[in-house]
Amino acid sequence: MIIGVPKEIKIHEYRVGLTPASASEFVRCGHRVIVETNAGAGIGIVDADYQAVGAEIIATAAEIFAEAEMIVKVKEPQLAECEMLTANHLLYTYLHLAADPVQTEALLTSGCTAIAYETVTNDVGGLPLLAPMSEVAGRMSIQAGAHALEKECGGRGILLGGVPGVAPAKVVIIGGGVSGMNAAEMAVGMGANVSVFDRNIDVLRRLDNRFRGALKTRYSTGHDLESAVIEADLVIGAVLVAGAAAPKLVSADMVKRMKDGAVLVDIAIDQGGCFENSHPTTHADPTFVIDGVVHYCVANMPGAVARTSTFALNNATLPFGLALANKGWKQACRDDVHLANGVNISDGHVTCEAVATALGKQCRPLEL
Repeated sequence: MIIGVPKEIKIHEYRVGLTPASASEFVRCGHRVIVETNAGAGIGIVDADYQAVGAEIIATAAEIFAEAEMIVKVKEPQLAECEMLTANHLLYTYLHLAADPVQTEALLTSGCTAIAYETVTNDVGGLPLLAPMSEVAGRMSIQAGAHALEKECGGRGILLGGVPGVAPAKVVIIGGGVSGMNAAEMAVGMGANVSVFDRNIDVLRRLDNRFRGALKTRYSTGHDLESAVIEADLVIGAVLVAGAAAPKLVSADMVKRMKDGAVLVDIAIDQGGCFENSHPTTHADPTFVIDGVVHYCVANMPGAVARTSTFALNNATLPFGLALANKGWKQACRDDVHLANGVNISDGHVTCEAVATALGKQCRPLEL
């Protein structure tokens, strides 16, 4: 199979679909790997690094799309990239279609088969290709929130962990999954007063056992969550419904009653965001203020630590990618139901029920 790796073109996105080490694994299996020139430059990987493992360097993205059968990316294809996709392409990347009807229509029109990292599953109900970036985003959310709390950034002028004699910031984390747990690790480590809300008692038990009283676990009812958010200095939105749009858990009315200079960080923004006021921002202009509350809604948070993120992502995506290349996507999905769960688009149809529901479309099951 011909594996194509174009350079990412989303604003301030420096990650790359394959590292040289991953490219070498495809080459060892007999596949041809073509990489757009300077695709890895943003994280210190030069063209010669790819050539050293047997990959070929191609001048333009147009040539990559024209030659490759399988396109490996990090972020969802931008519209200019969607226009280069055809029914002969297998696209393997993050998609987050539930919050992106425009991209969905472009992929449906292309006729390609699109596998979304974020809906591939595993035996224990996890999302193994989303987990590495959830870990990164969770940890970054506290860094970003702590910075946004500084006065010159529009925040309350609060040090997250306080100092002796001065109370620390109140941090509320909504969702105790991978990103929420990693946010909690950072917030507790910095000395903040941390509460984590979730509706899964087993998740709350795991957090309680892990942190041994260093944070508060709270069952998420509308009343209790509202009270905590209004009193919080920093709120992290870390809820996820696999493949579906994120539920709106912090309303505009709640924001109006928050403290001036409080901060909201929406990790769920790729799936539409879990705050009513959320809209995607970029690393170039990461925040906006509504009713005195700072909103941080960067849609590719892990892109800010692109080198760490690229290597972490490749560790997870490589085995599935090799299966797709070695067997062809249809056989690979027949052999692995978890990989089949990653197929969101095929032959002009939406094949992921959660995506179809979110966008008001008919779902055509993959087996059909």
